[in-house]
Amino acid sequence: MESDQVRNCDDLRKLIDERDVDHVTVALPDMQGLLRGKYMARGKFIGALDHGFGMPPVIFALDPTDVILDVPGLSDEFTGFPDATVEVIPQTVREIPWEPIHRNLFVMVSHGAQGSAFCPRALYSKIAAKAATMGFRAFHACEFEYALFNETAVSAQQKGYRNLESTVPHKGYSVLQRQEVRSDFYADLMDTMRCMRVPLEAVHEEIGFPGQLETSLQYSEGITAADNAVIFKTFAKAVAQRRGQLLSFMARWSNEADGNSGHVHMSLRDLEGSPVFHDPDKEGGISDTMRYFIGGLQKMLPEILLLLAPNLNSFKRFVPDIFAPTSVAWGQENRTTALRAITGSAASQRVECRIPGADANPYLSLAGTLAAGLYGIEHRIEPSAETVGNAYLQKVPAKLRLPETFGEAIEKFSRSKFAAECFGEPFVTTFVAGRKSQEREFRSLITEAELERFLELS
Repeated sequence: MESDQVRNCDDLRKLIDERDVDHVTVALPDMQGLLRGKYMARGKFIGALDHGFGMPPVIFALDPTDVILDVPGLSDEFTGFPDATVEVIPQTVREIPWEPIHRNLFVMVSHGAQGSAFCPRALYSKIAAKAATMGFRAFHACEFEYALFNETAVSAQQKGYRNLESTVPHKGYSVLQRQEVRSDFYADLMDTMRCMRVPLEAVHEEIGFPGQLETSLQYSEGITAADNAVIFKTFAKAVAQRRGQLLSFMARWSNEADGNSGHVHMSLRDLEGSPVFHDPDKEGGISDTMRYFIGGLQKMLPEILLLLAPNLNSFKRFVPDIFAPTSVAWGQENRTTALRAITGSAASQRVECRIPGADANPYLSLAGTLAAGLYGIEHRIEPSAETVGNAYLQKVPAKLRLPETFGEAIEKFSRSKFAAECFGEPFVTTFVAGRKSQEREFRSLITEAELERFLELS
């Protein structure tokens, strides 16, 4: 049996027996979309297929580098930091290319009823289920920009994260010479994703700063798209580090660099699989369903921006003229708008949301954009007039503007009735508490810019 044939627990047991597997890698996505897991011995894993196993929900209160955020019920002194049961999702099994065959299986897990209020994967599943009740199947594709350095994690830290050596001296958007010079990196990346069944549509040099790359994933249905995105981010970083390089999805790592985006593409089909965004009799081929979907995104994304920009650093990317939106304007084939309507054939017609950064959790960015679009369809929300030309140079109504600061986004999300109805009060409370904890911490830190401006002459 091959790993792509696994559909249930019995299939996975059969695969393990046939390959005489001794350990399986299990992984759970946290709030950041970081995969946390371990090698699990064969006997324990076989038991977990039937009964699950324990993982502590406190991981949903961790920032990268394991800073514990102040989240009541998850990380406060009264919790006791217990385990909660996670269940194995057998159909997510993949193969890690550099592990031997008796230890190369990788499987996702998810919290069940005890932890589903906080689990990003369970949250997306909830929104996808709502789409199904409305008669839709959701399809998504993610694309990520990222920085590649001739550094290691240790060398970057030793330099104080300053004067990091890029892999190239200048920008070079899609310059083929650059691609061929480092074809060994591209080969490692693409071969890894092929082995792990994460289909890539394009990989190329980007324009934002020297050493910026972009990878577009092929579209997939529902939660598979989110799984692929999280697996891509984790194993792309692993590919680079195994080569002695550092790959970062940080939203914006330098004042001299553009941001790293994590754009998402979305379309809907009916339950029989027919696309519903295209109507040749409508202006621009945009169906009523697609138009209402855009209207819902415009109305609700300012309230739930926090899902798409989850860190204080995320907001350093929302600067005019570096291809990061500052409002929810929409336009056809317009990359200065937040919502880009890509029209054409019924099969390819979709909406691109250009708001998420590469640092966003794909489960949350996809859940948020899908929920907002469905809201628009439910309530037949008409979008604003289409933006033609450079959106940064045009006056935008206040209702279409995105929150300008991390703090403002936190407050909007915490007060959003839409967020509470879609994602549940427990999740909203938990997510807001974690983001407030991060905002308080960074608010008190002294930056280099402050020292330069105020130290001598204040």
